[in-house]
Amino acid sequence: MQDTWWQRPATAQAAAVHGGEVSAAELVESHLERIAAVNPRVNAVTQLLAERAREAAERTDRRRAAGDVLGPLAGVPFTVKETTPIAGVPTTFGVKRFRDLVAAADAPPVARLRAAGAIPIGHSNMPTLVLAGMHTRSELFGDTLNPWDHGRTPGGTSGGDAVAVATGMAALGLGNDSGGSIRVPAQFCGVAGLKPTTGRFPADHRVLGPDDPGPASQMLVTDGPLARTVADLRLAYEVLAGTDPRDPRAVAVPVYGEPLPGKVKVAVVADPGGHGVHPTVAASVQTAADALRDAGYEVREVPDVPRLDEALEAYDRITVTEFAPNWPMVRTLLGPGGDRYIQMAMERTPPVTDPAEVMRLMGTWLNIRRSWAEFLAEYPLVLGPSFTEPPVEPGLESRDRAGRDRVASAMRLCTATSFVGIPAVAVPTGLTDGLPCGVQIIGRAFREDLCLDAAQAIEDRLGVLTPVGPDGGGVG
Repeated sequence: MQDTWWQRPATAQAAAVHGGEVSAAELVESHLERIAAVNPRVNAVTQLLAERAREAAERTDRRRAAGDVLGPLAGVPFTVKETTPIAGVPTTFGVKRFRDLVAAADAPPVARLRAAGAIPIGHSNMPTLVLAGMHTRSELFGDTLNPWDHGRTPGGTSGGDAVAVATGMAALGLGNDSGGSIRVPAQFCGVAGLKPTTGRFPADHRVLGPDDPGPASQMLVTDGPLARTVADLRLAYEVLAGTDPRDPRAVAVPVYGEPLPGKVKVAVVADPGGHGVHPTVAASVQTAADALRDAGYEVREVPDVPRLDEALEAYDRITVTEFAPNWPMVRTLLGPGGDRYIQMAMERTPPVTDPAEVMRLMGTWLNIRRSWAEFLAEYPLVLGPSFTEPPVEPGLESRDRAGRDRVASAMRLCTATSFVGIPAVAVPTGLTDGLPCGVQIIGRAFREDLCLDAAQAIEDRLGVLTPVGPDGGGVG
């Protein structure tokens, strides 16, 4: 059975290691063989940590033989986005000039997964410096291909993790999301993904020096897992939640909240802001709504989510203003054409130069969060698309202004909910024309458990799409 262990979900893999059905060494070797067979065709794993993974697996097996208590993810291999440090390994951001930027320590989420027994098996690809666009293409490692259709993007910026998980090269992926970077590739690759509440998981994004980034970077970027099943997401969520001295933003909130009285209300918004939605995506939202209704949820169509366009404008103005002073230097790191996406964004939304206007935007940010909190007080969950189109062609967002605006509009619900700082779970709903479809379940702050419950109800009724082969179909 060794050559099929990579097909199993993380929960089953960990249970098998705990029960002695498989050794951690065999489990890791199964994934390394899968990577050798698949990665040359999709280019998702960038820095393979084969020997390190084997050594970690041997330590796990020795501990089990000695009767030690193993962690809940014992032996489970995971990938880590190139933004996120693994001790002793370069954190390249996909940039040639950072290829020797060796991390002194694990980032907090890597440390938490490792403490739970999971084993980092490799770094994963992303757009150069997370700024070159949505498509997973880096100056250092090249393009990552969508296994369902090589002519469509796998999404991003956590596209390498989504592809690695979808094709069975890792049971879990550790990505991050500041406006859809977990949820969009989850939808495009047919896997599940969790963007947590701001402050739910500890992180330390001071990768390039001792200073902290500005408020937008601090508040918008959240690390989170990708997996093939919602149960795997739940297990990773339980491990990743908590506090860490390196992150004063992380708060000690119970992982599971109090049950809500009666049927849980779900607000359905297939076309956020009324800017248009592809028929297949609208159908996916309806399919998910029907699944939730069948599961006993009170599902209601609502006109829209709160203040969507205002949130998008404030998001753009705050992020561009924070980023503008460093842009002349940063754009030199992005390689040929890598600066087009951000340059077009800055031309569309010039940075704010008036300090009073910056302060007003900070107030607007809080006010929009308040509006969402009031909305979620009535509807604890919101169902909508992560991306309002099927997977698009690679690099559309960097081709021209029309392509950039089209992609930005399609991920608008992700952008707004990242701005508000609330949790969301992306979950597949099936295939249309051979491509994955999916939705996201958005919830109240620190109620990831409600999002996961609803996503599980959808998965129970609609099934799991992956693992998939590197050229679509089956698991070959």
